[in-house]
Amino acid sequence: MKKIFLAIIFVCCIIFGVNPPAEAGMISKEQEIEMGRETAMQLEAQYGVVQDEALQARVNRIGQKLVSVCGRQDLEYSFKVLNSNEVNALACPGGFIYVYKGLIDYMPTDTELAGVLGHEIGHVSEKHTVHQIEKQMLTTLLLLAVTRGEGLGLVQMAQQALFAGYSRTDERGADKEGFYNTVKAGYNPYSMIITLSKLDDLAAQQGNPGYGLFSSHPEPEERIKRIMKLIDKLDVHPDVVIKDDDHASVSEGDWVFNIDRSIGSNKAKYRAYLLAGGLWTVRQRGFVNPDYFVVYDNGSYAHIYYDDIQLLTVYNQDAGAFGSAGNYAAACTDLLRQWAAVANANDAAKNSKKKK
Repeated sequence: MKKIFLAIIFVCCIIFGVNPPAEAGMISKEQEIEMGRETAMQLEAQYGVVQDEALQARVNRIGQKLVSVCGRQDLEYSFKVLNSNEVNALACPGGFIYVYKGLIDYMPTDTELAGVLGHEIGHVSEKHTVHQIEKQMLTTLLLLAVTRGEGLGLVQMAQQALFAGYSRTDERGADKEGFYNTVKAGYNPYSMIITLSKLDDLAAQQGNPGYGLFSSHPEPEERIKRIMKLIDKLDVHPDVVIKDDDHASVSEGDWVFNIDRSIGSNKAKYRAYLLAGGLWTVRQRGFVNPDYFVVYDNGSYAHIYYDDIQLLTVYNQDAGAFGSAGNYAAACTDLLRQWAAVANANDAAKNSKKKK
């Protein structure tokens, strides 16, 4: 009877143009988890889970790190990769979060995955799908009365809500929550800028502005602007200067690192965001030790890290006169060590001013 009463409250609020009270939730946490679990099982049956333990562990590690700082801690979150080439991700009610293998192929770095997972966690944390289902339940008041709140078909409602997409307000809310989660968890502040921009690129290539994660309310430019405003509040340095898609630079004072090539879906500006945001993350740990810059050479490409923070991937195409990605990466680390001296001096001066 409680659900019938709550449904009547919701209906009356709608009729009289009043927002339903937040505490009048019709779906309990237990119901949320159960319908999320059922939806998750159907997704796994439809697509299958990628049989790669290392990949699954990596995605779960990133997700759990974000969960540790998110605004909702009363759920047991899970993160899995579905065996589909689609570039997409889904957050089922109750904390069952999935990314498609196609998205990981398109956004391979931990930075990009953190941006996507942070956004999806935001949807769960803010109960966006649950609230959508509660709105759907307004149209089933008769069923509520007949069944006394049992057998509502919540799983079917969850699936409908999940694939119908979110409102613009919900997307903005998940963006904001996701941004703060990624930063608090120690990830690159440009994570979501890169993921949103890449999705916008893909949508343009497909000739469909509603592709993948933008399938409901595509407004990538506005969403990117909002996140950039949040980044501005952090006073992120070094700075990124974008000349065009294929030419960008990262700079601090007289120190400059030029990136003059796009590699596949990784435009020069995205590579610059990865580097600049990574260096900002490095300096949040305090003194920048120049000896912590390391190179992992894989032949045709090489990863540059500071300790466990991935900063940049360079390729043989970048090498020019250096001959190979490994040689070029070594030269890049020399340049990054020069930045370390600049950053440490600037941070010391800033801290000195604060003490005065």
